[in-house]
Amino acid sequence: MGLHRHERIVLGFLLRHLLIGVAGALAFGLALLGLNLFDLRTLITGSEQPLLVAGLLFFGLFVTFGSVAMGIGVMTIGDED
Repeated sequence: MGLHRHERIVLGFLLRHLLIGVAGALAFGLALLGLNLFDLRTLITGSEQPLLVAGLLFFGLFVTFGSVAMGIGVMTIGDED
């Protein structure tokens, strides 16, 4: 009762785009913290639970960037000539 070939292709396509989005989110989040934009790093390190706060920040970025990358991938399927 495994996946059919076309289901594996679609899931691989979506996973590839999800990983691209997660990589972009990781780079963006690290840049935010590295540059201390809007004193975000200061706020996080000054909180009572900095790991939880940083985890929530990166989780939100992963979900957002991953979803956008998957959406872009799906919407550009017909563009290949």
